[in-house]
Amino acid sequence: MQRPAQTRQMDQLGTAKPPQYPIESVDNALRLLLLLGERSEVRLTEASVYLDVASSTAHRLLSMLQYRGFVRQDPISKAYLPGPALTGVAFAVFARMDIPRVAAPILRQLSDALQETVHIGMLDGTSVRFIAALESPSAVRVVSRLGRTMPAHCTSTGKAMLANFSDEELHKLYPDPNLEQLTQNSVSTLTQLCAELVEVRKSGFATSREESEEGVASVAVAIPARGPDVRLALNASAPSYRLRPSHVRKVAGIIGEAAAELATKLI
Repeated sequence: MQRPAQTRQMDQLGTAKPPQYPIESVDNALRLLLLLGERSEVRLTEASVYLDVASSTAHRLLSMLQYRGFVRQDPISKAYLPGPALTGVAFAVFARMDIPRVAAPILRQLSDALQETVHIGMLDGTSVRFIAALESPSAVRVVSRLGRTMPAHCTSTGKAMLANFSDEELHKLYPDPNLEQLTQNSVSTLTQLCAELVEVRKSGFATSREESEEGVASVAVAIPARGPDVRLALNASAPSYRLRPSHVRKVAGIIGEAAAELATKLI
């Protein structure tokens, strides 16, 4: 089982040098928590392969995490999901954290570098809520969407976060295969969305070209957050004539560097 990209990124955010006296069982338990932060559920066989340990060892680790409330087991599928203790800790940390304040210097640097409007979005079910923004200094610019909520599949920010879901998870999230359209360019079916998210996973960034608003294009990169069920992404929005397809990969690289830097602040 290949380690998920976001989990590898989260591992890299920790100390590069292992402790002098590492405790393998503790490390494995923490790695399982990181895996649950990346995925909505984990099965025993997956945990065993991921940790490269026997199924009995993985079961003991999961049982202890379940005892302390960090995971819970679905009675039907037997898969393990984030428990109340884990989500409680995550949301308590984020509730105390003023994300707009923490992100302000990075948003300023990104806006200065790109000369475009930048946002941070948070996934809320099938919607994206814009929780921080800084408008472009240009006279012709995309107006801030701060405080607005939009269908995730119609925005680059939302698609960057949805790309971290498996197709099975996406079908659960979107039981109706027909999706709401904000413009004629919006993704209209779940099949189309899943196909697009394959490309997002490959490239590491998502795009939207007049899918949420006529004349607006954007590029977004997911922020590797440490909390389960807390998904964030960073985007840059511009008039579509200014954000040409040939510029997208370069812009995405700049946003990606800012997203990685911001992730180190959100701890």
